[in-house]
Amino acid sequence: MSVKSPSGPRVAALIGPYLSGKTSLLESILAITDSINRKGTVKDGGMVGDGSAEARARQMSTELNIADCSYLQDPWTFIDCPGSVELGQDGRNALMVVDMAVVVCEPDPQRALAIAPILKFLDYHAIPHMIFINKMDVPGHSVQTALQALQSVSDHPLILREIPIREGDAITGHVDLASQRAFKWRTGDASQLIKIPDAISGREQEARAEMLESLADFDDHLLEALLEDVVPPSADIYENLKKDLTDSLIVPVFFGAAEKDNGIRRLLKALRHETPDVKNVATRLGIEADGGVTAQVFKTVHAGHVGKLSIARVLAGEIKDGITLNGNRVSGLNTMFGQKYNKVTNVPAGGVVAIGRLEQIQTGITLAENDTPAIDWPTPLSPLFSLAIHADNRGDDVKLSGALNKLSEEDTSFSWGHDPSTNELLIWGQGEIHLLIAIEKLKNRYNLEVTSSRPQVPYKETIRKSVTQHARHKKQSGGHGEFGDVHLQIKPLPRGSGFEFSDVISGGVVPKNYIPSVEHGVKDFMDRGPLGFQVVDISVTLTDGQHHAVDSSDMAFKKAAAQAMREGTPHCNPVLLEPLFQVTISLPNEFTSGLQRLVSGRRGQILGFDSKLGWQDWDEINVQLPQSEMHDLIIELRSMTMGVGTFEWRFDCLQEFSGKEAEQVISSRKAAQN
Repeated sequence: MSVKSPSGPRVAALIGPYLSGKTSLLESILAITDSINRKGTVKDGGMVGDGSAEARARQMSTELNIADCSYLQDPWTFIDCPGSVELGQDGRNALMVVDMAVVVCEPDPQRALAIAPILKFLDYHAIPHMIFINKMDVPGHSVQTALQALQSVSDHPLILREIPIREGDAITGHVDLASQRAFKWRTGDASQLIKIPDAISGREQEARAEMLESLADFDDHLLEALLEDVVPPSADIYENLKKDLTDSLIVPVFFGAAEKDNGIRRLLKALRHETPDVKNVATRLGIEADGGVTAQVFKTVHAGHVGKLSIARVLAGEIKDGITLNGNRVSGLNTMFGQKYNKVTNVPAGGVVAIGRLEQIQTGITLAENDTPAIDWPTPLSPLFSLAIHADNRGDDVKLSGALNKLSEEDTSFSWGHDPSTNELLIWGQGEIHLLIAIEKLKNRYNLEVTSSRPQVPYKETIRKSVTQHARHKKQSGGHGEFGDVHLQIKPLPRGSGFEFSDVISGGVVPKNYIPSVEHGVKDFMDRGPLGFQVVDISVTLTDGQHHAVDSSDMAFKKAAAQAMREGTPHCNPVLLEPLFQVTISLPNEFTSGLQRLVSGRRGQILGFDSKLGWQDWDEINVQLPQSEMHDLIIELRSMTMGVGTFEWRFDCLQEFSGKEAEQVISSRKAAQN
C-alpha cells in the first residue's frame, strides 16, 4: 500500500495507567528506530523515559518524557506521559497537541476501568487514539476478554486490528486483519512472516468480517459492498481505517509485549499509515493554516543550566531562532531526547521545540507571530490534597518561595500559598505522592530541605449569648499615664455574618477620635478568643466610657477594649465552629453502595446523588463533610474505586462543634499555644 508522505513531523503520546508499561514501550520504539544502542530497564534506571532523579528513585515516570526519532524516514516525536493518576496534568496538556494518543493498558479485564477517565478526555476533545494491550506475553490472557472489558469503558467502537496466534497457552504471534498476513514474534527482533495457521483461519475470517462491519457503519459504499458479498479493495479498507480514526469515530486495538519488542513494529506501521498530521491538530484547536507562525505551549520546565524552557508544538509555519512571538524575541531553540536538549536553528510545523527565555509565557499560552488566536485550553485539575511545609533553615524562606513558583509553573495542578487562618505555608496537589515528589524536587534541584505535616484545620469560635462588659485600663508611671474606660455590649450574630462594630456614644464620654481604637482593640482580641481560635459572627457596640484629658490615648482605649473582650466573652457561652465542605464525588456506580460507609465514617452526610452527565454507569454524589475529615479522602476514594474516583469541593459553612472530639481540639490548641 502506498503511503502519502506527511507534511511534517508527527507526534504521538503514550498514555495509560501506572504499571501499564508505557516507558518500556517508548524504550522499545527508540530501540527499533535505532535511536538508542541498547534498551534500559526500570530496575537499572537507564531508560530514556525515566531520567530524572525522582523517577529513578521511585522507578516510575514523574514527568513528561519527550524523544524525537525517525521511522522509515518519517520524523516522529513520542511523548511518554506519567501513569500515576496524581501526575495526570502533564498528560492532559500533552494530549491537546498530539496527532495520536496510544492508550497503553494491561490485559487484565479487571484493570480496564483504569483507562476510563483517559478515554473520556480523548473523546471530549476529539483526539484520535488507539489502544495497545501490553504484556500479552504472559500466559493465560485473552485478547477477546480484554477487548470486551475495554469496550465497556469506551464510548466509541473498538476495532480489533489483529488476532493472536497461540502455541499452547502462550501467544506467539498475530494475524493482521487488514493485510491478512500472519507474523511469528521473535524477542528483540522483527516478526517473521508466516502462513496463517489452519487452526485459526476461520477465526481470522470471522474477526475480519467484524472489523469490516464496524467500518461499514460509517461508510455507505462499504456497507453496500458487504451486503452484496463483494470483497472491498485493500486500498478502500485502509482509507476507511485512516479516515474514521482521524475523525475519532473508531478506536483501533493492537496488542503485544513491549519488553520483548513483540507487536511494536506493527503498532509503528499503523501509526505511520493512519496518524494524521499537524493540520488536523490545528483545525481541532481552531488555528488557521495561513495565520502565520503559531505554536502551543504545553509544558514549562526550569532546567538548571539553560533556565526556563517553554515546550511547544509548532502548529503552523516555521519557528526560527530570533523570531518574535507574542512580543518576545525567541532566544534558543532545542529539540529533546529524554533529559538531553539539542540546539537547533529552526523547527518546522509539526515539530516539538523547547524555547528559551520566554519568561512571561506560561503553560497553555498560544504563541503567534501575528495576532494570538484564542484556544480553549483545559482548566487545570482542582487540588485534592494538601501539606503544610516549612524550610528547615529559616533563611531559606525567600528561596523556597521562588522554588515553589517554578514548580507551579512546571505543573499547573500544583499550587501553593499561605493560609491566613492558620498562618501555614500550604502546598496543594492531586495526592500524597504528587506532593512528596514536589518535596523531593525542592531538595534535588534547589537544595532546599523542608519539613511537611498535616495542615491545621481553621476552626473558629463564636458566642451563643449576649453580655455587657465594663473594663478600665489605667497605668501610671513617670510622665503621662494611660487611661481608657469602655462599656461594650457583645452579641452573637447569625452564622456567616462576620463582625459588626458600632457605637452609641453621646456627650463625648469617649471622644470620636478614640472610637476607632476601641474597634481595633476588639479586632485584636478576636484573633484568639477564649477557646483559642479566631472569633467570628459577633456584634460589639461601644455604649459608654470615660476618658482623661491628659492620660487617654489610642493605645489606652485599644487595651481597654481588648480587656473588656477578654473578660466578657467567657461569659457569652463560647462554642467551637467547625468548617464544613460541600463535596461532589464522581465514581463508577458499581462502587456507589460502598460510599455510605466512607461518608459516615468521616462524620459526613449524603445529600443526594444522580447519574454523572455524559458518563455511562457513573454517579455523582453530593456530600457534606467536615474539613477535618477531608485530608486523606482522595486516598481512600481512589483505593475503593481502582484509582478512578475523584471529587470537587468548596467551603460550605461553619457549624457548631461540641462533644468529646471538640474538647480534644480545644485541648490541643491550648497545649500548642502555651
